[in-house]
Amino acid sequence: MKLVFRIPFIQPLRTAREMKLSRNNETEASANTDEEAAKLPSHQPQDDAVDWDGLDDPKNPLNWPATKSFGHVVIVAVLSMVVNIASTMVAPAMDDVARDLEITNMTLSTLAVSIYLLEFALGPLVISSLSEMYGRLIVYHTCNSIFVIFVIACALSHTPAQFLVFRFISGCAGAAPLSLGGGTIADIIPIEKRGAGAALFGLGPLLGPVLGPVIGGFVAEGKDWRWTFWVVAILGGAAGIGTLIFMRETHPNTLLERKAAHLRRTTGNPYLRSKLDRGLTGQQIIVTALVRPAKLLLFSPIVLVMSIYVALIFGLLYLLFATFSMVFEGQYGLTTGFSGLAYLGLGIGELVGLVTFAILSDRILKAKMAADNVQGPKPEYRLVLMMWFPPVIGLGLFIYGWTAYYQVHWMVPIFGTFIVGFGAFFVIMPSQLYLVDLYGSEAAASALGANILLRSMFGAFLPLAGSHMYSTLNYGWGNTLLACLALAFAPVPVLFYRYGEWLRSRATLTL
Repeated sequence: MKLVFRIPFIQPLRTAREMKLSRNNETEASANTDEEAAKLPSHQPQDDAVDWDGLDDPKNPLNWPATKSFGHVVIVAVLSMVVNIASTMVAPAMDDVARDLEITNMTLSTLAVSIYLLEFALGPLVISSLSEMYGRLIVYHTCNSIFVIFVIACALSHTPAQFLVFRFISGCAGAAPLSLGGGTIADIIPIEKRGAGAALFGLGPLLGPVLGPVIGGFVAEGKDWRWTFWVVAILGGAAGIGTLIFMRETHPNTLLERKAAHLRRTTGNPYLRSKLDRGLTGQQIIVTALVRPAKLLLFSPIVLVMSIYVALIFGLLYLLFATFSMVFEGQYGLTTGFSGLAYLGLGIGELVGLVTFAILSDRILKAKMAADNVQGPKPEYRLVLMMWFPPVIGLGLFIYGWTAYYQVHWMVPIFGTFIVGFGAFFVIMPSQLYLVDLYGSEAAASALGANILLRSMFGAFLPLAGSHMYSTLNYGWGNTLLACLALAFAPVPVLFYRYGEWLRSRATLTL
């Protein structure tokens, strides 16, 4: 190996006269440079910001016709419903899955269902950053394609490891409509109309987990457990084709950047930039998307407490999902297909909640604005319904637990789950809409990402304790404990309704 040593150049000491001449030359050169720069046309950075062409620009998604806007909400709701159907559709057939794949551990069998939700917690951290870099539309298309591919892989699994890995990856891709849905609503629905839009979007995350076992129970009984995944793949493929045909880009940052790029090409002005361009590199966007939800959870008391409340209720729902087969097959002797129908209690309760929310939400918003004599709505107005209805969750859990314990007619515990579903809707939906109104289009994805992170982790791990809790406390006292936990958080929306604006006025967190 040939080594080359470089000897640094040592400049000799200069005389005072030489140093003076050098300074004079540098001053003269600087003056010449300033004179040449003065001859060039002046560049004003504020003139290079590319914005919409006025408040009524039809290219701004907020100005789209109502049919187009709500059509996009329907598409996102359908995508969300399909990925949530996948989360629970195999639940009624898990005994068959465990027997076929030779899963002997009860906890591992439960994890095979809930691991899908674990990636719902982690997926949004990456997905939201990708949407910031490339726009929402391409992320929807890509994630749905990956979702369908790995759902098919689940249907073809032959070992527990294959099943768990493929289900984990499908959950990661399936998180896209959940993590981007709130941002999409903020992109296309004005704030005074978001109640109806959010209620429509809420069909997916809330009804999907309920419809999954209802369909899956009869599919598994008529065919086998593998067909539950084939049905999900067919639904996902159909939803993906509809998305490809009808959906358009909604992210304002992406649309304005495209407009700026077009103007740079046509005008020859290289300084043109989107008004919403923050000047971040791709690496900085990814880091920001990963850090933002954590910052919000750690330093924003509103996001932290609201997310814990939602996570608890979401975890309780999935705990019920994991125990329905034990209750209705073990306690009441129903078949796999008919035990799946027990999930309809939750679903009908959520559907009634959705209709109630759609009717009352925006009306309450306008009434509160008129009563307070304010021009713009406050995010806290979204919490009114969240104060009224969620306390009934405790009553529903109490009815479900004790009637199941004493084996009262199976319709009575299902009625208890109806009450739980109704109350749960008014925790999950108003909280999401509150965060969307609070942080707007730009940061809504991060706020919802923090919310989804906690709720998905609770949904993934809380059911693992279900069988042990009920074997120790029985169905009556076990559900009484859960009812007390739900009631303990009932004052949260009351506190934020009264003091949320005060907290926001003193917030120093920068995103």
